[in-house]
Amino acid sequence: MSYDVYGIGAALLDVEYAVDDGFLADHGVVKGHMTLVDETRLRVLVDALAERSPKRMCGGSAANTVYAVQAFGGDCYYSCRVAGDDTGAHFLAEIAAAGVDVRPHDPERPGQSGRCLVLVTGDAERSMNTFLGASELLDIDDIEPASLARSRFAYIEGYLASSETGRAAAIRTREIAEDEGVRTSLTLSDPSMVEAFRDDLLAMLGNGVHALFCNEEEALGWTGADRVDIAATELADIAPLLFITLGGAGSLAVTPSGRREIAGFEVPAVDTTGAGDIYAGACLYALCLDGAPADAARFGNYAAAQLVTRVGPRLPDLASYRTLREGFSA
Repeated sequence: MSYDVYGIGAALLDVEYAVDDGFLADHGVVKGHMTLVDETRLRVLVDALAERSPKRMCGGSAANTVYAVQAFGGDCYYSCRVAGDDTGAHFLAEIAAAGVDVRPHDPERPGQSGRCLVLVTGDAERSMNTFLGASELLDIDDIEPASLARSRFAYIEGYLASSETGRAAAIRTREIAEDEGVRTSLTLSDPSMVEAFRDDLLAMLGNGVHALFCNEEEALGWTGADRVDIAATELADIAPLLFITLGGAGSLAVTPSGRREIAGFEVPAVDTTGAGDIYAGACLYALCLDGAPADAARFGNYAAAQLVTRVGPRLPDLASYRTLREGFSA
């Protein structure tokens, strides 16, 4: 079987709570960023939220992107790692139900599967506290080279930069893709990755990738520029195809022939969790259909706008993705 997108990244259960800025300040949570936490820190935060009711759903940045491509109508493969626990089994069952192919996992594998505590404030900003668990141990053995070789795009999660074995797996994924003529793509994932793991991301990028995804804050942080247009010029040296999200303002699509600012869609934002993930998924889906980069960015803007009007990193069901796609086409 051939695939549109072969993704590699974390497998997480997102546990999402509504909080205020005071809670973030009281508990030392960095607003709007992803922070890696150990099990003890995660437990402290969960205990502090004991009076609140969370919403649980499967997540992981690249997993959300691959899920979106599949749900829009593509065919995808996802490399990840989970432990032999209920959390891991739930993650695998959900992504498989969408039609995404994954390698068989050992139901007796020790440890705990990854979880992400997502704290959403009234301004729809999300602050993530991630316990990687088994995802931190993802390595080269989790790659499926034959499936990768039969894919149009490889999509690499920038969060893998925080793990030595995950970084090695990301690099090897890019190398295999390059050898097999598969177009490579990578997301910078989060400003914290740009700040703390720049050298590791550089190793993952190698001599460059076909497509790079990032948001405005990541672009400015990577380049040290104070304007996104200047940052875009520098980032274009990494990838001939560059997508920079600009929140409600839309996004930039940068190609060797020029830069296009694609307007966003005005909507009442409730929760921005997963907006960048579904944006990348919509762009990749459009590119796999040979869509122009500007049109891919416009579909990405539309998909992200629909997602942020509700709580959670994914739309409620597979039919919602098809309805979104058809609504955009109309």
